[in-house]
Amino acid sequence: MKKQTAGREQLGEFAPKFAELNDDVLFGEVWSREDKLSLRDRSLVTICIFMGKGMVDNSLKYHLINAKNNGITKNEMAEIITHAAFYAGWPNAWAVFNLAKEVYADDSTNEEHGGMFGIGEPNTGFAQYFIGNSYLKPLTDPAKSSIFIANVTFEPSCRNNWHIHHATKDGGQILICVDGEGWYQEEGKPAQSLKPGDVVVIPANVKHWHGAKKDSWFSHLAIEVPGENTSNEWCEPVNDEEYNKL
Repeated sequence: MKKQTAGREQLGEFAPKFAELNDDVLFGEVWSREDKLSLRDRSLVTICIFMGKGMVDNSLKYHLINAKNNGITKNEMAEIITHAAFYAGWPNAWAVFNLAKEVYADDSTNEEHGGMFGIGEPNTGFAQYFIGNSYLKPLTDPAKSSIFIANVTFEPSCRNNWHIHHATKDGGQILICVDGEGWYQEEGKPAQSLKPGDVVVIPANVKHWHGAKKDSWFSHLAIEVPGENTSNEWCEPVNDEEYNKL
C-alpha cells in the first residue's frame, strides 16, 4: 500500500502524535496487513462503517476513491451501498450514492471484466463443461503459432469441470492470473487461492479444475504447452457441495 502522509501534512504541527498514529499505525500497519485481509475488503468494510455512522464528508470520499483503486468496480459499489442501505438507513445511502457517482463518473456505462486483455465473447463452445458463464478471448492464432494463449474470464461462482490435459511427452497448461480472485485444485490436494500475478504450472495427465470465487469475477491467461499426443479429457463437474466447502 502507498505510504500515507495525510496525517503529518494536515495535523503534523497541531497534533503530531495523532498524525503519527494515523500515518504509521492505522495505514502503515493495520491497512498493510494484506496477508490477513485484502485492501479491497478493508475498503468495503470501511465504507460500510462510515455509511452506518452517517459520516458522508470528504473522508468518505477519500475512502471511495481508495476503494475504486483497490478494485471495487462501479457495479459492485452500487450493490454494496444498496445492501448496506437496509442496515445503515435510506438517507445515508442517498448521501453515499451522491459521493460515489462523483468518484466513478469517469467509468464507462458498461462494466468490463477480464483485466487488461478484456472479457472477449461468451465461451459457448465449452459451455457444457462449465458451471456458470465463462468468456474467452484468444490472444494468439493457432494457425500462426504453435502456442495457444487465451484470456479466460469466469463470472462469480463459475468453474470448469474436473479435466485432464493428456500428453505422452511435455504438454500440460500454464495459468497466469490477471484479474479478480479464483481457485485452482488438483485431485487429492487442497484448493489453491489465486489472485493477479499468481502463476500455476499444470503438468500433463494431472486431474484438476479452476474457476472464480463466489464473490469475485476471475480472469487468467491459459497457455497450452506443446507436447506429443496431446488431448483434453473432460470429467465430472465440481458440484456445489465440494465448491461451497472452500
